[in-house]
Amino acid sequence: MAQFISVFDMLKIGVGPSSSHTLGPWRAAQQWIQQLKSSNIFHLVDNIKVDLYGSLSLTGKGHATDLAILLGLSGTDPEFIPIDEIQNIITQINNKQQLHFNFEKMIDFSIKDVVFNREFLPFHANGLTFRGLSSKRKEISAETYYSIGGGFIIQEDIEKDEDIEITKQNFPFPINRAIELEVYCEHQNKSISEIVFENELVLKPANEIDLELLRIWETMLESMYIGCHTEGILPGGLNVKRRAYATHQKLIKEAVYTNPQEWIVAIRNTEVKFREILKWVSCCALAVNEVNAALGRVVTAPTNGSAGVIPAVLMYYLVIENHEANFEHIKKFLLVAGEIGSIFKKNATISAAMGGCQAEIGVSSAMAAAALTELLGGTPSQCLVAAEIAMEHHLGLTCDPIGGLVQVPCIERNAMGAIKAINAAELALETNPKESKVPLDKVIDTMWETAKDMNRNYKETSEGGLAITVGLADC
Repeated sequence: MAQFISVFDMLKIGVGPSSSHTLGPWRAAQQWIQQLKSSNIFHLVDNIKVDLYGSLSLTGKGHATDLAILLGLSGTDPEFIPIDEIQNIITQINNKQQLHFNFEKMIDFSIKDVVFNREFLPFHANGLTFRGLSSKRKEISAETYYSIGGGFIIQEDIEKDEDIEITKQNFPFPINRAIELEVYCEHQNKSISEIVFENELVLKPANEIDLELLRIWETMLESMYIGCHTEGILPGGLNVKRRAYATHQKLIKEAVYTNPQEWIVAIRNTEVKFREILKWVSCCALAVNEVNAALGRVVTAPTNGSAGVIPAVLMYYLVIENHEANFEHIKKFLLVAGEIGSIFKKNATISAAMGGCQAEIGVSSAMAAAALTELLGGTPSQCLVAAEIAMEHHLGLTCDPIGGLVQVPCIERNAMGAIKAINAAELALETNPKESKVPLDKVIDTMWETAKDMNRNYKETSEGGLAITVGLADC
């Protein structure tokens, strides 16, 4: 059975700093509330306990997992909550020791009711259990969820319907492996974006697809804009200084603009020597992930920790490669990126808790490389070569965030992933795919085998690598 994963599953709008540790638990809280309501027991819950396990526990504080759960239980949605309301809600809960449960009833609740347990549950490294208690402290609900990366969640012990068997009866181009996508493009004489768009049309009409893709791009652009125009220290205790602001000031010089669209035009008029191009790409990537680290709104692409790669590479195309680019180019880029990401998710993982940082920065770099290659005139086969090159040179990359925060080395890794994506695209454009020695599917398989062999300490636990050799005291 194949699984259909939409572009809009891979590119989600949400709040930072982590798709698996923030967005996933937030969504799990929302899902638990819906389950309570469908079982007609929501009104019976007078107290809540939440247990976090494994990686959610080990790095949950640094990833604001406890705060995300409070926000989810409060009834807010990460895609639409005004960012400036987040701290107000948290402060009210802490001050009153009460939670406005789904905006419907006040219950006694303390941040201490979110318990961090070091042990790992068997199914996945990111587990959490919600317990609902009655006024007499009787447990009336206990549900366990797993945050499996990219904001995706699944529930334990729930009989799920069989995955849709993807056939031409329900989707014109069923895709599980990269080779299948390549064959469709060749036989239909279509680009990757055209194939993906036709599949998406099964789920949404064309105008809705365009509107959602535009909203995703505008969120990406806004996160770059905000990051480049905000200075200061990131929250969390590492005292990490925002770097995008100072870099941007040096690059933009005296340009005048008042909004993100005018900003794009201003950047196009700046100096474009090689060093400046490197700085612009890095600046945009850093900007997004500084916003992410500050609990700002970004696009999960495919995760929050790797949210800066795809916007930075797309921005590179718009301001350096093609000054006449329009929404159609943006649309193609996002469609290709989303499909490449879905192939990685189907056959490996996009969760750092399962696969290390290769599953986040590596996948995002592969997504961006393939998408850029199509916009630069590459064939579908060359797009897949670009994705393969990008991932090949991220294999084995560990996840070792200092202090459990998505800051060091995570923010810089987005800049490196973006630069690698551009380099991979250029290498692919000079490659005859028939002479390529390593197919994308083989690299994906290798990434998954590497993930399974990787020591658990290097999978978003902050128990190995830089997280140990560089302690909080050093910062």
